[in-house]
Amino acid sequence: MKAQGHVPMQMIRRNMTEELEHCHEAPFYTLGPLTTDIAPGYDHFTSGIGAAMIGWFGCAMLCYVTPKEHLGLPNKEDVKQGLITYKIAAHAADLAKGHPGAQIRDNAMSKARFEFRWEDQFNLALDPFTARAYHDETLRKSPVKSPIFAPCVDRNSAR
Repeated sequence: MKAQGHVPMQMIRRNMTEELEHCHEAPFYTLGPLTTDIAPGYDHFTSGIGAAMIGWFGCAMLCYVTPKEHLGLPNKEDVKQGLITYKIAAHAADLAKGHPGAQIRDNAMSKARFEFRWEDQFNLALDPFTARAYHDETLRKSPVKSPIFAPCVDRNSAR
């Protein structure tokens, strides 16, 4: 069963509950849902928000949305952006549901960030290639990397 694709945030839980009730708890998937319609070119963001919420509320499968949703046919990079967005949404839903594996990964990333263990951060990332590329763009040649982020350590310490 497919759920609705455009649902404002305040209606997602009710929508999920009604779908399960009317369909006798049959598993269903959702494209999104998009939480707002005012972001053409960014529908992967608006749907990622909805996907995290509906995943938290028990949706069986999340179907990704690309930046070109409603605008055109996606290319390879659009598909990548949609998939990464939905990996984030699924992970956020798993955290909200209390899945231990999700929390273990988040805790490991927090510790790696706190200790400036770059390779571990890349390996734990949902998109290691992009994480490494962004890092190397500005910090690859920096002899001392940790002082650059010292203000962040106090605010974002390991959990």
